[in-house]
Amino acid sequence: MAATAVPAPLRMLPNALTIGRLVLVPIFIVLLATADDGKSWAAAIVFGIAGVTDQVDGWLARRWHVESEFGKVADPLADRLMIDAAVIMLWLDDRLPLIALGLIILRDVVLVGGYRVFSGKGIDLNVSLLGKVATWVLYASLCLIIVTSDGTEWPLWLFWIGLALAVAAGIGYVNDTLRQARGKPA
Repeated sequence: MAATAVPAPLRMLPNALTIGRLVLVPIFIVLLATADDGKSWAAAIVFGIAGVTDQVDGWLARRWHVESEFGKVADPLADRLMIDAAVIMLWLDDRLPLIALGLIILRDVVLVGGYRVFSGKGIDLNVSLLGKVATWVLYASLCLIIVTSDGTEWPLWLFWIGLALAVAAGIGYVNDTLRQARGKPA
């Protein structure tokens, strides 16, 4: 479907969903911070909505050919902020170990910093399928950790799988970016 076939108000929907996801971050934090015994269905629902809108906004933008520079920056930023907020909150509640926090934050600093360094240099920084799968698994596992009792192991295993996929995707992004940078004239 061409961009001209999509009515003007609908063309703004992908970016509106991204902005909505950014607005959900502090709401999620408050819901989880005020949860009894570290689990919260309300926080998990907000987190789940963020995960779903992450998929919907990108799909709509690509399908309608309305990708924007704002969306290319704000969409992954909204995901990083939501996932990072969940990991920080769950670490503070002793539901995730420090190594999980460190790896997630390190990966996101490298990706966001790398984007800022390389985005204006003509290097393609599109999200890979592995990166998308990692994000889906992280959203699902963190949502499950939020609604299960402390000590429930299986959501943590899913989290570790998602984290491993995220680290692998991050390494792939770094390698791809460096390969492209070497091929570009300075």
